Amino acid sequence: MATVRLSNIRKSFGGVEVIKGVDLDIADRQLAVVVGPSGCGKSTLLRLVAGLEEITSGDLWIDGQRVNDIPPAKRGLAMVFQSYALYPHMSVAGNLGFSLKLAGLPKDRRLAKVREAARILQIEPLLGRKPRDLSGGERQRVAIGRAIVRNPKVFLFDEPLSNLDAALRVQMRFEIMRLHDELRATMLYVTHDQVEAMTMADVIVVLNGGAVEQVGTPLELYRQPRNLFVAGFIGSPRMNLIQAKVAAVGEAATTVTLPGGAMLEVPAVSGRLSSGDTVVVGARPEHLSLGESGELRGEALVVERLGSATFVHVAVEGGATFTVQAGDDHPVRVHDRVAVKMTGAAAYLFDASGLAIARLSQAGRGGERSSVRERQSDS
Repeated sequence: MATVRLSNIRKSFGGVEVIKGVDLDIADRQLAVVVGPSGCGKSTLLRLVAGLEEITSGDLWIDGQRVNDIPPAKRGLAMVFQSYALYPHMSVAGNLGFSLKLAGLPKDRRLAKVREAARILQIEPLLGRKPRDLSGGERQRVAIGRAIVRNPKVFLFDEPLSNLDAALRVQMRFEIMRLHDELRATMLYVTHDQVEAMTMADVIVVLNGGAVEQVGTPLELYRQPRNLFVAGFIGSPRMNLIQAKVAAVGEAATTVTLPGGAMLEVPAVSGRLSSGDTVVVGARPEHLSLGESGELRGEALVVERLGSATFVHVAVEGGATFTVQAGDDHPVRVHDRVAVKMTGAAAYLFDASGLAIARLSQAGRGGERSSVRERQSDS
C-alpha cells in the first residue's frame, strides 16, 4: 500500500479559502478518519487528494511521490462516494469489472478479480443481479468492490454510509473495518459522524473551518482534547461545558467558582491563569452523578432510558444544560429538582481563548509522547 502526506495544502475558490494550510501524514496501512461539521472542508480535502480538485498551493505526496500534477487516474487511488453511482443496466459483476474492462485487462484476469472482490465482500450470490434488485447495504458493498478490484494504493471514502439507515450503518462500519484488516490497506475516510470516527479510526483528524484542530488516536482526542471545539465535538453525548471564575491558582490545582457559588478544585495549572479570570470547566457525562448534594443544582428536563444506562439532561445554574450518565434504574423523573455532583480530578479546564489547560496527571507522564498536534496557523 502507501503513505499519504499533505504539506501546507491550501484550496481557494475565487477569493474564498476553504482549506487553510493543512499538514497531515497518513502512515502505510493506516485508517485515518477526517471528521468535522458540515461545511468544514472534509470532502474538498478528499477531492484534493483524489485529484478531482486542483490544489491552490502546497504539496501532496503519495507513496513518496509528489502528485500535484499527476491526473487522478494515475495516482493509484480508488474512491467510494456517498452515492453508489452504479450502472443500472449492468449486473453486479458488470459493475465490478467495468473499470478493468476499460483498462483492457484480459477477460480471465478480470473475472478472477471480480470473484475475489465478491468473496471479500461476501456478495458472491449477487453477481448476476442488477442494482435495482439490491438493498442499500448491498449496493454500497458493490461500490466498495469496484474500488477493491483496482488494487489501489489508497482507498478514499467520502461519507459512504450517509444514505443508509441506522442498523445498516453499524453493519457497514463493521464491514469496512473488517475489510481494512483483511486488505491491510491505507484508507482515508471522511465523515461528519464522530461515532463513526471513534469506532473505526486508527487516527482521527478533526477539521473545523478548513483548518486542522487536532490529530490523534480516538482515545487521545477523547481524553486530551486540545481546545473547546474538540472537547465539544468528540464524544457522544458531548462533553458538558460551563463558565466559571478562577478563585485561586496553586502549585497542584486551580480552584474555580461555579455558578451558584460552589468551589471545584481541578488538577490543572497554567501560568496563563490568575485569580478572577473567566474559564470554562468541562466534564464528561460518565464523570457526573446525581444525588442529594452536588456542586450544581437544577431541573431534569429530559430522561433517556437506554436499557444499559440512563442519560439525564439537567438545566443547571448558569444557563447550561448538563447531560449526566446515571444508573439504568435511577428513579429520576422529568421536572425533578436534582443536584449534580462533579469530580474535580476528572474535570477539564479551558482558558478564555478556548485552549485546554493540561491536567497534571497528563502533563506528568514524562515518558509518554502524544500525537496531538497544535492547530495550524494560517500564516
